[in-house]
Amino acid sequence: MIRFEVPDMTCGHCAGTVEKAIKAVDPNASANVDLSTKTVSVESAIAPEIISASIADAGYTPSLAK
Repeated sequence: MIRFEVPDMTCGHCAGTVEKAIKAVDPNASANVDLSTKTVSVESAIAPEIISASIADAGYTPSLAK
């Protein structure tokens, strides 16, 4: 499980956009978006850097959560 902090994800539309971006690089990924903590948990075989890049390409600023 990979967890990203996405501080500029503020609404349901943002959450949907982030999830869609993740599914674009890995259709089999499982993404759980939590708007209250502004985090996304991703279960995927794809490298975290690729997932992060897909979220960034969608217009957001992800960082790996600690």
